[in-house]
Amino acid sequence: MATGVSQWGDARRGKLADNLVGFGRALRRAGFPLDSQRMALASQALMAVGVDDRWDCAHALEAVLVNDASQRVVFHELFEAYFKDPEVANKLLAQLLPKSKGDQNSKQRMRTQDALRPQAPATSQQRERKDEEVRFDAAMTASQIKRLHQADFNTLSASEYVLVQELVRDIALPFPRVAARRYVPKRHAAQLDWSRMAAATARLGGECLQLPHMGRAQEVLPLMVLVDVSGSMERYVRMLLAYLHAALKRGAARGRAWRVGRRDVMAFGTQLNDLSEAFSLSDTDDMLAAVQQQVKDFAGGTRLGDSLGELRRQHAKRLIGRRTVVLLISDGLDTGKPEELARELAWLNRHSRKLLWLNPLLRFDQYQPVAAGARVLHEHAHGMVAIHNVDHLRDLARSVERILKEA
Repeated sequence: MATGVSQWGDARRGKLADNLVGFGRALRRAGFPLDSQRMALASQALMAVGVDDRWDCAHALEAVLVNDASQRVVFHELFEAYFKDPEVANKLLAQLLPKSKGDQNSKQRMRTQDALRPQAPATSQQRERKDEEVRFDAAMTASQIKRLHQADFNTLSASEYVLVQELVRDIALPFPRVAARRYVPKRHAAQLDWSRMAAATARLGGECLQLPHMGRAQEVLPLMVLVDVSGSMERYVRMLLAYLHAALKRGAARGRAWRVGRRDVMAFGTQLNDLSEAFSLSDTDDMLAAVQQQVKDFAGGTRLGDSLGELRRQHAKRLIGRRTVVLLISDGLDTGKPEELARELAWLNRHSRKLLWLNPLLRFDQYQPVAAGARVLHEHAHGMVAIHNVDHLRDLARSVERILKEA
């Protein structure tokens, strides 16, 4: 026992803590959502398994720092690159050396290369121009823009993720519209407006110089968006929340369209969270920070049935007269009971106009909803739409309009 204490004492007095912090910073640059609490847990994991075996350390860190299976490859590439040499500084300095053409065909992913690239300290003037520089970088070549528009959000490097997040903020959110009961003047409508024609004829002494027409007004439907914030959706959630926030701000600025239809955004994992207060903030980054603080089960599990049950008990009045269009953003990997999920989805269908499933897993050509929760959701949803890249987000309005017109 005394030997173990002495060994760990030497490790604490060495560079283990500094190297672990540096490794955590590299993971953050690669897009891993790490905080001080997670890094403290990683330190405890290393203390538990010891540092004698390199791969024991790798697996211990993976157990506490990796949330999604898609992150494992990047994690192991970073671990291999960061702890390959005894001196971490030598590894980082090697990144500054010029590379030959043969080195350009690296097998490392772009996220790994971005994370290992040394970060130059930014001046105050550079920090002030950060947003402007990001928008300038978005004005790249046509081929680069096309690639970013078609790239899956889950495969973006850290720098690409920032650029694409700026691109999605300019995409309009579909505001579903239907024909209302009241009629308004329309130039090319088929129905004559006899009242206006009679009034105009009376003013002109009985002469009819034009035939005014009228048609049914367009009414904006209420919209409710339910966003899955579980671990399997983690790389998509931040992007989609930024998109929703910017689109709803534009909708509110239009004034009249905002007053006609109500807009609600809620997050669900193992419980339901109303994001109205966070979405009332004007800055998107402030909204994301507020959501991160408010949602206690962020990057956890998914219990959609329980969340919909909470929606039925506490927020049923937000579904206005079977007119609300519900957009449910999830991969369908639910861990609750399928029969409970089916019961709550049936209730949601009875109290809404349409239920549309926005599924990022449609990035796979041969995708089939074989999971229990996904199968139930597929049975109750009126349509399923892909949202895994910029191009599909741009097509979202057209897809929603097409599904609303279907019987």
